[in-house]
Amino acid sequence: MSKRLFDLLLAAAALLLLSPLMLAVALAIRLDSPGPVFFRQQRVGRHGVPFNIHKFRSMRDGAAGPALTVGADPRITRVGAWLRRLRLDELPQLIDVLQGTMSLVGPRPELPRYVAHYPPALRDLALAVRPGITDPSSLAFLDEAERLAAAADPEREYIERILPAKLQCAADYAARASLGTDLGVLWRTVRALWGPR
Repeated sequence: MSKRLFDLLLAAAALLLLSPLMLAVALAIRLDSPGPVFFRQQRVGRHGVPFNIHKFRSMRDGAAGPALTVGADPRITRVGAWLRRLRLDELPQLIDVLQGTMSLVGPRPELPRYVAHYPPALRDLALAVRPGITDPSSLAFLDEAERLAAAADPEREYIERILPAKLQCAADYAARASLGTDLGVLWRTVRALWGPR
């Protein structure tokens, strides 16, 4: 089975099965704070082509501030904190998978400002595949917000330490991606987020 067919079948099935949960999340967002249910943001996709990623809104509508989320960010709503903790804010990206701009598993898509820091050789490799909802670096940096909160300069910490590690992970994934590795990453993601602690 091809990766794209696998993505389409699993994303469609997940959207069907999770539609009651997604409707409940949408209602909770609307009741919790004013603003739209969805958050859209430009990210860099396959071959460097920009696209709009979809998420459930987890911050106050129109909240300004840094691109990075650091620790207990005051912009995050009550429902948003719960969504982020369980990664439920990422569920609308199943729509991006159906549209073909994302895959279930692949390097997490970055903001253009951070892709500008990619070394050319690793950039080409990391962007050779569709970005994903989850990947090995997502699992390695589940505590990213806390790491950044502990840093004296979160932006510098991200660019100089976390981003290079994520990029190397993305390049390693792109070099050996297969249906088997994708299934392994999906299983590890489910266990890490919703399995027993």
